[in-house]
Amino acid sequence: AESAAGDTEYRGFYAKNNHGTLTLVDARIYISSNTTSPDSTFAIALADEAVSTTIETIANESTAPVGPSFSAPADYASGLQLNSGTGLAAAAYKGVWIRRVITAGAAAVTGDSGTIKVEGETS
Repeated sequence: AESAAGDTEYRGFYAKNNHGTLTLVDARIYISSNTTSPDSTFAIALADEAVSTTIETIANESTAPVGPSFSAPADYASGLQLNSGTGLAAAAYKGVWIRRVITAGAAAVTGDSGTIKVEGETS
């Protein structure tokens, strides 16, 4: 039913520096490979909330978060900085939103997937 009509869904998650002492400097998140289906795509956005703060709750998966701007950066250079140039301190986390769009009339695909990466340097 969703593929016939098309569908847009949102999910929130956190990118966390799980190291005990090191900062992840110039930490960026990007989509290293978008979905494998030609009938779907995803984009990401940083949550508006500060680092290490719980992101907003949305009413349901069809409700967009208020404020964030979605894009599809495809490499580190164009990636979204998780905490400006400061990076993520040890144990810090930043909220991220993902938007998945299925086009109307999408063909069935088994195992549709993509990859989101977080990269940075440690100090």
